[in-house]
Amino acid sequence: MIKPNRVFVLSVLCAAIALGGCARDPEKRSVSELAVSGTKSMLRTDADMQKVLNKFASFDAKAIEKTTPAEARQQPTMADAVKGVLADQERDSTPTALVPGVTSRETTVPGAAGAMPATVYTPEGTGPFPVILYFHGGGWVIADRTVYDGGARGLAKQANAVVVSVDYRRAPENKFPAAHDDALAAYRWLTSNAGKVNGDPTRFALAGESAGGNLAVATAIAANKAGLTAPKHVLSVYPVAQSSTETESYLHYADAMPLNRPMMLWFIAQVTSGAADVKDPRIDLVHADLQGLAPVTLINAEIDPLRDDGAQLEQALKNSGVSVERKLYSGVTHEFFGTAAVVKKAQEAQEYAGQRLKASFAK
Repeated sequence: MIKPNRVFVLSVLCAAIALGGCARDPEKRSVSELAVSGTKSMLRTDADMQKVLNKFASFDAKAIEKTTPAEARQQPTMADAVKGVLADQERDSTPTALVPGVTSRETTVPGAAGAMPATVYTPEGTGPFPVILYFHGGGWVIADRTVYDGGARGLAKQANAVVVSVDYRRAPENKFPAAHDDALAAYRWLTSNAGKVNGDPTRFALAGESAGGNLAVATAIAANKAGLTAPKHVLSVYPVAQSSTETESYLHYADAMPLNRPMMLWFIAQVTSGAADVKDPRIDLVHADLQGLAPVTLINAEIDPLRDDGAQLEQALKNSGVSVERKLYSGVTHEFFGTAAVVKKAQEAQEYAGQRLKASFAK
């Protein structure tokens, strides 16, 4: 009997035979590239994570690094893959069904250059609640808060906190440090306007995934320097944390899904204006002034070019005297955190993050 996590690999190999010498869209990964990465994925990925990756691969999207930013923003996402898996399982994919007890509303939050769209997630109860400012991923170029609804909504539930998820300005239309400036502006506003979201003005946290994980830590540093109310905690999920793409994880998982090394090089080229930006401590967090930060939780996926970014940031935080705890989840990939509806370790990671946040809010 064929194991489910071999289906994608076999389908790609069959496609290779069928295609023969036929031309393939040059903006897509080649059939041979897909077959190789699919085989590797089959050998190292948990079955439920692989099911999401298989669905993602079935969309046959263009390779991000071969597109324009506008085209890249139109490609299917891991959130689409989760919805597809739920549909296959004949399960309700509406957010309120997946995360009961959390309501959401749309609003705007002041950024550094104008109002930013935002979603406010509120758990059950009367409040006021602790407030988490959340930053979505996407390499500072693609995606938005709706793509990362799963992570933000899950945190509201697990941490019993209001989560405010914002759409900061994206590159290349707004290059570095636009997103970082927006993140700090949003946090500055929130510390003075917590009541507008039924929040407690004494209990804040910063959180984010991938590029957003970078923004969470960078904003904590900037808030410290600006003398703003300090967050009680910083949650950084598989963050961009240093400037080299030659780490062991970058090289070992160079062709991983859904994030690979060529994509990261493309993101960096879109966001930055030169080598000085790449080395700026707001991007290169490992070499930033980390002293005095609130406790930090780092979450990493094993199958991820950014795995070692988390490890390096953990060591840098420890060297700076910051309380930090890092958890590495095997068998899952980049973007797993928001897949809690269908991936067990994502649910475990959200529960862990919630526990860490609650502990800091209680102090």
